[in-house]
Amino acid sequence: MPQHVPPPLLDAVTRQGQGPASSRVPATPRRIVFLAHRDLGNPAAGGSELLIDRLASGLTEQGHDVTLLCGGQAARRPYRVVSAGGTLGHYLGARSAFARQVGDCDLLVEVCNGMPYLAPLWHRGPTVCLVNHVHTDLWDMRFPMPVARAGRRLEHWALSRAYRDHLMIAVSPSTAGALRDLGVPDHRIRVVHNGVEEPSPQGDRSETPLFTALGRLVDYKRIDLLLQLWERVRPVTGGRLVIVGDGPERARLERLAGPGVEFAGHVTEAEKHRLLCASWMLLHPAAVEGWGLVVTEAGARSTPTLGFDVPGLRDSVEDGVTGILAQGASSFAAAWCALALDDERREAMGKAARERAAAFRWTSSVRQFMAVAAEATGGVSAPAIGASA
Repeated sequence: MPQHVPPPLLDAVTRQGQGPASSRVPATPRRIVFLAHRDLGNPAAGGSELLIDRLASGLTEQGHDVTLLCGGQAARRPYRVVSAGGTLGHYLGARSAFARQVGDCDLLVEVCNGMPYLAPLWHRGPTVCLVNHVHTDLWDMRFPMPVARAGRRLEHWALSRAYRDHLMIAVSPSTAGALRDLGVPDHRIRVVHNGVEEPSPQGDRSETPLFTALGRLVDYKRIDLLLQLWERVRPVTGGRLVIVGDGPERARLERLAGPGVEFAGHVTEAEKHRLLCASWMLLHPAAVEGWGLVVTEAGARSTPTLGFDVPGLRDSVEDGVTGILAQGASSFAAAWCALALDDERREAMGKAARERAAAFRWTSSVRQFMAVAAEATGGVSAPAIGASA
């Protein structure tokens, strides 16, 4: 299998006077393995992959030995990336790939985004489950009924039973609440927030109305609904709607798009920064999110967000302060028009969004994660649910 980077972890180093490395685990784990569906180089990568990349990169900078075991091709990153097989086949091949190409670690972090790897059933060492969001409703949206029912039951069983003796990391209070609804007790849930990079100097705001939606073009992001609402809003506000990102829905969405809509596809970080600075607001019509990383990215550029009152966005958007959370399609369109026509309110929300985004940096996310990692391997207890630092 393709893999990149530093030397393999196959050798179980013997520590003087302590026996094999696998027999004792340090309070602060040095060798950390993330088990995830994709890596950041995957064309379908999104917020979950960015979170893992920032955690892995931050840990590597601090001297930890980090490996990402994932499906698909292995991209070149500052840490080691190992392919466990194809996009779907790697779920079955993860255990054997771990044994062959990793061998041992101080902490295994399973990133559960719907389909579980069930790592606690085959990995004997300390294991943590990182959950972006529970896919309860998404199974019905994306698969036929028999498949959706089976997938939902497997995911729920894995989260509530397979991990019953392990810590779970949620990326937001909404995700923590969803885990709690499945029967996961509070004492096993920790929250590690997404962060954001310190942005470049603020760019110019567009003099004419510019609205941006940013994310992977998949069904649950509901860009089709956004295009329908744009037909109501455009006669009132004028301007442009820019859709940034790519995905399986793009061709269909382009056929649905009316006047004033631009599909930018994948853009560079510099272009994303320019667009978020220039935009009057970020539009986020998703049905569910774990957190909504683009909300924080927009906030760091003084750009407020308009979204729906759904899990995840309830955490990243402070309704009425850093943006607006609509209750339905009609209220979304009304809020879109109202905020576009109210320069003073929009600027005030943008300022508040920038102040709030300043509290979320990747360095803080790495610190939060390390507190959980230390607790999972027998070190000092991590902060309770909802704690940030």
